[in-house]
Amino acid sequence: MNNKCYSLKITVFHGRQAPEVGTLVGYGAIVEAHHLPVPLPKKLSLISTKKRRYSTTHWQVFTPRHEPENNLYKQLVFALKYEGVDLLVLKKLFLTISKAQITAIITSEMLGQYSRKLWFLYEWLLENQLDIPDLSTGNYVPLLDQKLQYGITGIKSYRQRIINNLPGTREFCPLIFRTTPLENYIAAQLSKQKNDYLNNFRKDVLQRAASFLLLKDSKASFTIEKENPGTNRAMRWGKAIGQAGNKPLSVEELERLQQIVIENARFIKLGLRNEGGFVGEHDRSTGGPLPEHISARHEDLPSLLSGLISANELLQDEVYDAVLAAAIVAFGFVFIHPFEDGNGRLHRYIIHHVLAKKEFTNQGVIFPVSSSILEHIDDYRNVLESYSHGLLDFIEWKETPDHNVEVLNDTIDYYRYFDATKLAEFLYDCVLDTLNRVIPQEVNYLLRYDKFKHFIDNEYEMPDKMVAVLVRFLEQNNGILSKRTLKKEFSGLNEDEVKSIQDTFQSIFIDEL
Repeated sequence: MNNKCYSLKITVFHGRQAPEVGTLVGYGAIVEAHHLPVPLPKKLSLISTKKRRYSTTHWQVFTPRHEPENNLYKQLVFALKYEGVDLLVLKKLFLTISKAQITAIITSEMLGQYSRKLWFLYEWLLENQLDIPDLSTGNYVPLLDQKLQYGITGIKSYRQRIINNLPGTREFCPLIFRTTPLENYIAAQLSKQKNDYLNNFRKDVLQRAASFLLLKDSKASFTIEKENPGTNRAMRWGKAIGQAGNKPLSVEELERLQQIVIENARFIKLGLRNEGGFVGEHDRSTGGPLPEHISARHEDLPSLLSGLISANELLQDEVYDAVLAAAIVAFGFVFIHPFEDGNGRLHRYIIHHVLAKKEFTNQGVIFPVSSSILEHIDDYRNVLESYSHGLLDFIEWKETPDHNVEVLNDTIDYYRYFDATKLAEFLYDCVLDTLNRVIPQEVNYLLRYDKFKHFIDNEYEMPDKMVAVLVRFLEQNNGILSKRTLKKEFSGLNEDEVKSIQDTFQSIFIDEL
């Protein structure tokens, strides 16, 4: 159907070492043959000369019998069958080939499921109807193969007899591949584990834990941005986090939250950007931008945010996992970077929002995932860079007079259609860490505090405020009261009382750990 060659023998492809000599097929072959301006898919496909099939981190290796014919249609069939749906590659391809060519491809096997998928995707992505009559027979086929990628329940498209189970809209639709780590996490039902754990504690302990966890998460979110907020500011943002899920996600709601995040807006324009944006440094000598991530063009923000908000509504589908949904919406938001400042904290707020809306957090205790992210900050940066750095080669930009960036080419699809698999795996790692470490640490601390306070109340009848000071001093000095403290705040204690307090504290807070 065209004279392009899709049979390329390789050992290395665009700097990626192949596990053996073989023939590049599927999306990789299509990208190469049509010179498509896209980051390479996370996994490429290779036909081995040997009769073995296996998978590595970046490659799927198939036997010679799997090799598709040297034409675009058969390469597309192979890609859809074994590599899933790649909306970015397909959109760029459809913009490259003619309407007559795609029509010929589809009508060559009119009733085939892959022909119908291509037909649907062409019209859906380009909003351009082909001169092909509606089908009147045939079984309905899910667009996404749920063995490869996670989809929603979906709705039927009568024209192609396809079930559109894409977890998003034309304006915003990242996809997540089914992987062993994600399958294990979903099967573990972490939300139920959390609820079972929390049910073991008194309501008053949980309420106090909730307050501490909110403040902990708020402070951690600021620390990730290398800010050290005062307690009042952290508490104010913690209160906003605690209300996550109460209001529908909208541009107006995001702008309201930005006003809470940004304490001093004298030098920042609040609301959606009306110029370019980037994350990175400035050259020390020239002031020129050194971007690590380039934000979506400000002209594209209304469409992207509209799509993100609509996708969030679709992801409320009960069959779609809550953590996967949170990864898609929250990371999609931070990649778009719609505001001049506050994007990172709002991105983490969105994680809370989606988890709350999908009732992952239904015990009144917010999931302090920012605390876990802070503990895994290098992994966090790596997953962000896995998206951003791959994109920089495809964004044309120039420096503006005020040392910002102005994007010169059409980039909107890079923010609409991306692989969110690594992001979802990272977020699930943090959710598990939060469940196994962060929440138990806080709850157990409160239980130990109550035990120690009960001892102090019975023996010394100290006021609560003084008990809090006592605990703080003991924590700061590994269970020992300093000479300065004994001369000032606790001068009323005799030597035996000091020893009793220190021994009790150490037995509760140190020996029990």
